[in-house]
Amino acid sequence: MLRLSINFIVIAMLLGCTSTPTSPTNTTESLVIIEATTFEQFSTNEPPSESPITENTIAPDQPAAIQEYPVPAGTHPHDVAPAPDGTVWYTAQHVGALGRLDPATGETHHIPLGTGSAPHGVIVGPDGAPWVTDSGLNAIVRVDPQTEEVQVYPLPASSGYANLNTAVFDSNGIHWFTGQSGIYGRLDPSNGNMEVFDAPRGRGPYGITTTPDGTVYYASLAGSYVGRIDPQTGETTILEPPTLGQGARRVWSDSQGRIWVSEWDAGQVAVYDPADNSWREWKLPGDRPQVYAVYVDDQDMVWLSDFGSNSLVRFDPDAETFTIYELPSPNAAVRQILGRPGEIWGAESGADKLVVIRTGAQ
Repeated sequence: MLRLSINFIVIAMLLGCTSTPTSPTNTTESLVIIEATTFEQFSTNEPPSESPITENTIAPDQPAAIQEYPVPAGTHPHDVAPAPDGTVWYTAQHVGALGRLDPATGETHHIPLGTGSAPHGVIVGPDGAPWVTDSGLNAIVRVDPQTEEVQVYPLPASSGYANLNTAVFDSNGIHWFTGQSGIYGRLDPSNGNMEVFDAPRGRGPYGITTTPDGTVYYASLAGSYVGRIDPQTGETTILEPPTLGQGARRVWSDSQGRIWVSEWDAGQVAVYDPADNSWREWKLPGDRPQVYAVYVDDQDMVWLSDFGSNSLVRFDPDAETFTIYELPSPNAAVRQILGRPGEIWGAESGADKLVVIRTGAQ
């Protein structure tokens, strides 16, 4: 209802770099070549006798290289957004700023977003600018990449505290966003008009994505469902994953318009195919996987972050195999993944670092 119109391996230690809030970081471009262990896993909706987890000696298509970039201590970067121009943006959540990394030099730079800011998500819009969902300001924030001017779009006061999470632009240039307090909304950058909607089942809206045809889907963590939004009315159709209480956290579309879901509470990855309204789910390898982020790259490979194994995980939908890339830093806590051709980026909120896996795929 409308409330108001307004990503089992061995890794060598990296040659690191140091960074301070006030001086550039000189990064040694020393990449670690990864030889990953691959696991074959069948979807959980197959009979148990047909769903073993077995070691697969098939190597990845090509070696991958992983590198971490420190950001200022205490930053706790939550989300990361690599831009086409080479810049990497990240939300410096604990210091109320938008961070800017130059991967060529390792230099970081912070742009303050305002008193009380606690930025959660960041994406690069069709205008080339970083757009931030700021839970502290209860607002959508745009930062001009050239002038660093900060433009704030507050949520209406009557919508209350939204606990803003993530955002996406649809094919018409409309900015859609989620709030865990129980809302989702849209902003038209052309005129500043904003609409906020009450989510079914109340609190929980978290990850959000758009398909190639422009359809917007979001995941409700507390509600354990995926919602499909009608762009005309703003109403949501609830889509139920097979596993009850799975904790759908983030979502991402592949090139076919299938929706991939990270299931936090179930330790699974799921896919919903709107073509036939079908679902499939796969349990990640390990004793206690905790699947937080999901991202589908330009090769239609699915990347996940697993808090349980402190790793980024690649899932090949065709072979139904997982390839695990253990992270160099302990307790890295990658909460979000984004990428550009040949690069998979994550924000290590627990280690005050950004991480990239360079796959070599172009």
